[in-house]
Amino acid sequence: MEQILFLNACAREDSSCTLWLARQLLDRLEGQLTQLDLYQEPLAPLDRDGLEERSQLLALGDLAAPQFRYARQFAGADTVVIAAPYWDLTFPAVLRLYLEQVSVAGIAFRYTHLGRPIGLCRARRLYYVTTAGGPIGARNLGFQYVQELAGSFFGIPRLTCFSAEKLDMLDTDVPAILQQAVAEMEKALPPAVKRPQAP
Repeated sequence: MEQILFLNACAREDSSCTLWLARQLLDRLEGQLTQLDLYQEPLAPLDRDGLEERSQLLALGDLAAPQFRYARQFAGADTVVIAAPYWDLTFPAVLRLYLEQVSVAGIAFRYTHLGRPIGLCRARRLYYVTTAGGPIGARNLGFQYVQELAGSFFGIPRLTCFSAEKLDMLDTDVPAILQQAVAEMEKALPPAVKRPQAP
């Protein structure tokens, strides 16, 4: 069965348009769903001690260590869905903390003898869902970062962003914008992951 990993980087659970839009996507995917609310996870920046511990574990080849649980889970997913609002041209800091934990050489990727990264992640698809109060346009630095990391390092070939913009602007029809985003989502999903229509 398809293993779907959902990474929720939305701070406002009850009123998040990003989370609502991500759930519309998840409702259209088939598979076993694992959800991580990143705000509820014990994430912290890698400090001197953490980096030293990581280096020692990797030198020993101990990839089963608890420190690498996020990396192992991410690398084992078939599909990854990220819900992250558009904050300060990128995404909430909690997502960066998570990605730092995932980026483990030997689990998510490896280096060739020339220093070129080769992806080790099983996922063939990553969907990035975001919403913004204003326009995003071409400056979606959050998705661009995830796209480069997941594509170039993790080896995930298909990376798609679904967004809804200008939600806080005057005279904005928020439901219409969100429904348009859902329509774009449905057009972009491959037939293999669309739920069959009820008779």
